[in-house]
Amino acid sequence: MNDGFHALDIVFFAAVAVFLVLRLRSVLGRRTGHEREAPRDWGAPQPAKDAATDNVIDLTRARKPAPTPLPDGPVGAGLAAVVAADPDFTVEGFLSGGRMAFEIILGAYARGDLKALRPLLADEVYRPFADAVMARDRAGETLDSELVGIRSAEIVEARMVGSAALVTVRFVTEQTNVVKDSEGRIVDGDPAHIAEVTDEWTFRRDTQSRDPNWQLAATRAPEDDGA
Repeated sequence: MNDGFHALDIVFFAAVAVFLVLRLRSVLGRRTGHEREAPRDWGAPQPAKDAATDNVIDLTRARKPAPTPLPDGPVGAGLAAVVAADPDFTVEGFLSGGRMAFEIILGAYARGDLKALRPLLADEVYRPFADAVMARDRAGETLDSELVGIRSAEIVEARMVGSAALVTVRFVTEQTNVVKDSEGRIVDGDPAHIAEVTDEWTFRRDTQSRDPNWQLAATRAPEDDGA
């Protein structure tokens, strides 16, 4: 774990869900003010927008891109099992949604916006997340966190457990994280330091459910295992 965000030892988060967009009527994104539209289904190809008219163009009916071939080895075998259980799943759609989920959760965590995150979090992952945010509030501290960019997002594990699909994504990102006290003084971090951070997030979805949303079941940093 890195400065600020990782120092609080949050090990569980939740995935972005389409109903959050409908309920909040806006999309949380990077802390740069740019908004993004959440995908309706991580596993399926998404429509694009016409930059001139801002209208949705259904590219799935026109030129549906060929899916990326599955990798060899255990990851490919796991993804093949996921596709067999959920034929609408595609690596491209899933990674697109995963990137967006990473930005949304990181930004909401930095703001301490538990109300916005509550619909995204399963009970067992909400508790430690909320505890860390409340501990920060009690200390009178704030976290200024900016996701400078996502350098890469790669699926490193996939498997089926019963009807549940579990897919782990390794994110390599660049972030700045600064903790300030109630007087606005920096107590941890350096706003001028852009850190490279590697996280592995495991998303889960019941493939027998009509709900297309994935939940973020676990997250860890490779260094936690000595990697």
